[in-house]
Amino acid sequence: MSDPIEATILEKLEALGPGKSIEPADVAKILQPEQWQRMLPRVRTTALGMMRQGRLVITKKGKPVDPSSFKGVTRLRLPTAEEAEAHARANPPAADDAD
Repeated sequence: MSDPIEATILEKLEALGPGKSIEPADVAKILQPEQWQRMLPRVRTTALGMMRQGRLVITKKGKPVDPSSFKGVTRLRLPTAEEAEAHARANPPAADDAD
C-alpha cells in the first residue's frame, strides 16, 4: 500500500480493534500535525474512495452514510463481516471478456 493516508487510516483502526471508530481529523493530525486542517479534505476523499471499495465504513451518529450525499461530522471504521459480504454481493468482480 503506497498511499500514506490509507495506511494511516488502516493502522489506526486496526490498533483500536473491531467496532471502534476514529474521526478523519485524527488521521490528518497524525499526517500533518502543524497544519492538519489542510490535510482533512484529502483524508475525507481517501476515506470515501475506501468506502466505495468496501474497505471502510463512514458513519454519522453511528449509522453508515450514503456516500453520495453526506456532510457534517463523520467517523471512520472497518466494515463488519456482514457489511463486507453485502458489499461483495452488491459489487461482484467484473467479468473478463478475453475469451
